[in-house]
Amino acid sequence: MKNLYIVDYWVPFPSSEYGGMVIVIAESKQECHDLLLEWRDEYLNSHDARIMEKVDKAQVFALATEEESCVVDSFIT
Repeated sequence: MKNLYIVDYWVPFPSSEYGGMVIVIAESKQECHDLLLEWRDEYLNSHDARIMEKVDKAQVFALATEEESCVVDSFIT
């Protein structure tokens, strides 16, 4: 069963002035983390721990239908 994760953006000020959020469909926190790394591979080394911290704190909603795992949308500054 897949979940919808609403993940706060992990890049701190001043690189990201106001933050943002990323919406992800994933089966687990680990898959969500991995999808976010693929989505922004330039963060692989510099923000990896922050990404998992934000995934752990994300709002999570169970999906009623089976969907493909992916980054659905984002709003970041």
